[in-house]
Amino acid sequence: MRIDVLTLFPEMFGGVFHTSMLGRAETNGILEFHTHDIREYSSNKHHNTDDYAFGGGAGMVMMAQPVFDCMEAVLDGGSARRILMTPRGRTLTPELARELAKEERLVILAGHYEGLDERISELIDDEISIGDYVLTGGELPAMVLVDCVSRFIPGVLGCAESAEDESFSNDGLLEYPQYTRPADFRGRLVPEVLLNGNHAEINKWRRQQSLLKTLEMRPDLLEKAPLDKKDLEFLRLHGYEK
Repeated sequence: MRIDVLTLFPEMFGGVFHTSMLGRAETNGILEFHTHDIREYSSNKHHNTDDYAFGGGAGMVMMAQPVFDCMEAVLDGGSARRILMTPRGRTLTPELARELAKEERLVILAGHYEGLDERISELIDDEISIGDYVLTGGELPAMVLVDCVSRFIPGVLGCAESAEDESFSNDGLLEYPQYTRPADFRGRLVPEVLLNGNHAEINKWRRQQSLLKTLEMRPDLLEKAPLDKKDLEFLRLHGYEK
């Protein structure tokens, strides 16, 4: 997959895109990253990319011209799924990440300032938010989107099952607790069930722990999770009512 990011701050992305999991995927030819400085496409002699909003109001608005010219140059007649990172977009979910992971190319626009000239929306196929809060710009959300989507691209993760075992990834529940060696750390013991080699019991324990963790931290997720009769009976024993 090729991923292009249109931004005012391309220097922010190097440490994320070229290291760790994403860096290995890039080295292996699975992912291809390109960042594009929107300022370079400004027709203004001062390379301005923002101006005051018509009608007044606080803050500056990103101008249409530099973004249009940058997008057209990056696409160069080709096609891509064009995404704007914005708090007003639909929320990023595992289902959406899986959908985007099937694309051959993504072009992500990281907005900045108070907002963007609404005419820029003509360039966009999808508006995506990473949560109900506002950041200083779209650069960090763009990084989050790329990282999340990349996990569902074959070959990016070292273990094919990892993406499905994480919180939210399979049935909408939070992930169960994990342990590694030593089994006894300063008197804090690993649960015995994880040491006996009985995979049926281990899977049962993990399912129950996932249910308990979700009940404790995000009970709202239980309303949408596919719960069977045993799940519901277990949850009711711990105070859940549905």
